Amino acid sequence: MEQPTPPQAPISPLDALRRICFLLERGRESSYRVNAFRKTIEAITLISEEELHERVEAGTLKQIKGIGDSSAAIIGQAVRGVLPAYLVSAEEKHGAPLTTGGAELYAALRGDLHAHSNWSDGGSPIEEMVLAAVELGQEWMALTDHSPRLTVANGLSRARLTDQLKRVDAINASLGEAFTLLRGIEVDIHLDGSLDQDDDMLDQLDVVTASIHSKLRQPSFEMTPRMVAAVRNPHTNVLAHCTGQLVTGGRGKRPPSQFDAEKVFRACLEHDVAVEINSRPERCDPPDELIELARDLGCLFTIDSDAHAPGQLDMKSLGCERAERLGIPAERIVTTWPVDEVRAWAKG
Repeated sequence: MEQPTPPQAPISPLDALRRICFLLERGRESSYRVNAFRKTIEAITLISEEELHERVEAGTLKQIKGIGDSSAAIIGQAVRGVLPAYLVSAEEKHGAPLTTGGAELYAALRGDLHAHSNWSDGGSPIEEMVLAAVELGQEWMALTDHSPRLTVANGLSRARLTDQLKRVDAINASLGEAFTLLRGIEVDIHLDGSLDQDDDMLDQLDVVTASIHSKLRQPSFEMTPRMVAAVRNPHTNVLAHCTGQLVTGGRGKRPPSQFDAEKVFRACLEHDVAVEINSRPERCDPPDELIELARDLGCLFTIDSDAHAPGQLDMKSLGCERAERLGIPAERIVTTWPVDEVRAWAKG
């Protein structure tokens, strides 16, 4: 996987706006500004290149709904063959590598087993997420929007998941062999350890990433069997952000859940379930000592972005820095594997 080369002039208005959104998301800037630019992107995709040029010369761009002062300036500069000043500033602020370590492991990554779209609580259409993954050099990605119980995240009902799978199939048909979008889900783990989706729906998926979002302060004697039951479920492939901790960010801090980590990770080893190294900086989950425990027990891992926007897909570099520092061999990281091996493992 590789870092995209910073754009040079000339650049199309659409590409300039998409790159700006990517950089702002990567830098965890305000979603308000990003959403404004994404509305501009939606607006100009409906306008011919000729009309766009005419409106730039006539000064009528802002008559189009979704185009304000900043986006009009970006479009105008791009149309005239100038690298937009806003893009230059965003590259300077957010274009540098997110971390100095983990470069070799980052280059070995092929995919991502935890990413969201605007079908649940992500901010962008599936197609935008796929396009960003392709530009980052990924070969595959699992779409893992939330399951129905997580209503706060607009979790997918059975009917909505069925519709989404049709969209995923259509996207794969259009991409051919260039990229593979895996049918997936981030399924919530109930209090009894069961998974928040019908078995026959889970059977239709390529990969199931399971996680806990409720009752995170359960005592260990309740949390441990809950997690072990989920890991033992034959549909579960990945145990995601296993402690639920938050170490920074707008949602504040949250201590890790208490559970018998050795017992949970031994279940992962026994049932061929990968332990996720969640790359989101506010999660940094699991903590280092738990990654080391899972490493020493012989567990598989994934390095995932848990991206809710295209620019956040690049956060896997943060997970790579941790994995490399803690001595996790690349061959034990599922997200370095070719997609056919991932599918075979997930169904195995």
